[in-house]
Amino acid sequence: MINAITLNKKHQSGVLHGSNWTSNCFTKLVCSVFFVLIGCVSVYAQLSGTGGTRQLGAGITTPKMVIDDFMDKRFGMFIHFGPVSLRGTEIGWSRGKEVPTVEYDNLYKEFNPALFNADEWVKTAKDAGMKYLVITAKHHDGFCLWPTAFSDYNIMNSLFKRDIVQELSTACKKQGLAFCIYFTVADWHDSNYTEDKPGNMDQFVLTIKNELKEVITRYKPYMLWFDGNWEKQWKQEYGAEVYQYIKSVDKDVIVNNRLGKGEHTAFSEASVGDYLTPEQKIGELNMVNPWESCITICNQWAWKPNDKMKTLKECIQTLVKTAGGNGNLLLNVGPMMDGRIETRQIERLKEMGVWLDKYGTTIYGTKGGPYKPNNTYATTRKGNIIYLHIFERNSDKLILPALADAKIKKAHFFNGEEVSFIQNKDFGILINLPKDLPDPVSSVIILELDKNAESIKVISF
Repeated sequence: MINAITLNKKHQSGVLHGSNWTSNCFTKLVCSVFFVLIGCVSVYAQLSGTGGTRQLGAGITTPKMVIDDFMDKRFGMFIHFGPVSLRGTEIGWSRGKEVPTVEYDNLYKEFNPALFNADEWVKTAKDAGMKYLVITAKHHDGFCLWPTAFSDYNIMNSLFKRDIVQELSTACKKQGLAFCIYFTVADWHDSNYTEDKPGNMDQFVLTIKNELKEVITRYKPYMLWFDGNWEKQWKQEYGAEVYQYIKSVDKDVIVNNRLGKGEHTAFSEASVGDYLTPEQKIGELNMVNPWESCITICNQWAWKPNDKMKTLKECIQTLVKTAGGNGNLLLNVGPMMDGRIETRQIERLKEMGVWLDKYGTTIYGTKGGPYKPNNTYATTRKGNIIYLHIFERNSDKLILPALADAKIKKAHFFNGEEVSFIQNKDFGILINLPKDLPDPVSSVIILELDKNAESIKVISF
């Protein structure tokens, strides 16, 4: 925070003489320049689109090159895992509902995922084409998957007695994935964090800082994925304090926008964090603020027996629409009670990886737009190319709005087959489609332009 600076000058008379007058003028000049500079920094921070930490002042936000690197990754794995897998109910939210509170809080005594293998989890993510992995190191129930010194409610007091966070961090480093940590600001197990009676939130914030220092210094996370900020106990000023503390430990670690208050899908003065986090839906096209949609591969976040799983078409088109909106997709899996990811989920993810092996260049490192994604198509772009992903063939012709100040020089499918088209500023672009599209999930047409496609403004229609 940049605190206001007040200058108190005491004078014995209303008249300034000699060197006092000179000194006073110089002081006023320096102060004026200082406040102008602070004002410029503040305006720049508000206009530069660096994220929800804009209100925290200069020098506090995650560097742009780090955020750009994160957004280039486009696809990550979310993992919700903990003792609740023993019941197959939702993590955190089933506490006191499907599972009685006392029973839920004692599940850790039975927790022993003997078949957990960090290398296999990370390999599943890598084979799917994912570039980063996020593990629920601490969910709202307060159970920690690492041996923290600040709570006895942790993995070393379970039957398992292995540091899941460390093993995943090591596996990610070995296999080339960015390792990230989910950490909630809600803790229903901590007596200092209570809704029904007064707690000691200052002590709770200190505990959070201590736990965060542990995970940042031990496991070197690329990103911290916060949650739980909607609860009334958590205040915006706590989030601002914690963000600044995180940056004092590691200035480059990325932080999502669920550390402050406010909506997850838009920045406001109450926001704290680097990027937006729409949940269980694809975010809107946004070329200004970075964002990431977190969506489950089934319905429940944690493992649920026979939970309905999304089809390959749903998974791929969700990824493409997300990239087309200039966002990342964090696709969630929930491992079973024995520590394995379901075979059917592994197979679905592997199918996504096969598709990305072929079409990955149309997703990774691209920008969204210039067209808003819809149920028929979505576009990504890089250099002088627009990648047109077609989901459905509703007719033998696809009509797109005209590109402002740009022309298509050539059009062809990803496999090289030429595509005929007509372009006109009045009616737009007419693309002739073959009777059968080459890919049943998402067929890609490459549109080569006569200018940089990334400079084209978003086309609203």
